[in-house]
Amino acid sequence: MIVEDVMTTPVISVEPSATVAEAAKLMLADRISGLPVTTRDGTLVGMISEGDLLRRGELGTTRKRPSWLEFLVGPGKLADEYIQTHGRKVEQVMSTGPVTTRRDARLEEVVTAMSRHRIKRLPVLENDKVVGIVARSDVLRALARTLPTASPGAVADDRIREAILAELDKQSWGHKLIRIHVENGVVTLTGAICDERERQATKVVAENVPGVKAVTDQLAWIEPFSGMVVLPEESGTHQQASQ
Repeated sequence: MIVEDVMTTPVISVEPSATVAEAAKLMLADRISGLPVTTRDGTLVGMISEGDLLRRGELGTTRKRPSWLEFLVGPGKLADEYIQTHGRKVEQVMSTGPVTTRRDARLEEVVTAMSRHRIKRLPVLENDKVVGIVARSDVLRALARTLPTASPGAVADDRIREAILAELDKQSWGHKLIRIHVENGVVTLTGAICDERERQATKVVAENVPGVKAVTDQLAWIEPFSGMVVLPEESGTHQQASQ
């Protein structure tokens, strides 16, 4: 999946000369938490978000430091903070140098950038102009479209078993001591694991295979240092698979 498949367009933006009050009202009216800041020809110059407006003199939420720490911070940094907390124009409080993306970028790249930079949205640029925006909510909508919403109907037990084994073989944690038995769509997991986290991951693999009705966990955990064997608490019970 690429950015063009999920991005929002047209983009709601604000000009650098707009007031902070106008930007805040725009975000509230359109129920969005951030805006690209663009010139009239669509050139991106920054981003303004809820985070840029959390510390404000009007709210009494400005950062307070002891005098000795302010001395260490220095007058330049303190002046910057004053502009951020008291500025009335968007250009005075916006974040500059925003992280951007392209129409043809893979969605994986966008998610990685969001995680690395701890941001919620990326403007989409084409010829240095904003043509869209991709936010976490857009990624969530894409996920909702791809998740199955109904049962696929009956699937042969051997096909279910093959699909589970194929997925386990792809995973570096997939333990070779795990055995899969399927009867009438009910998957039974037997064998041994050496890390308790493998138990839940193996269940997830099974639950994601079309046709699985329930998963029975009979996996035994072998403590790697002592060799102690621990059986699952729910051994012999069914856990319904989501369809």
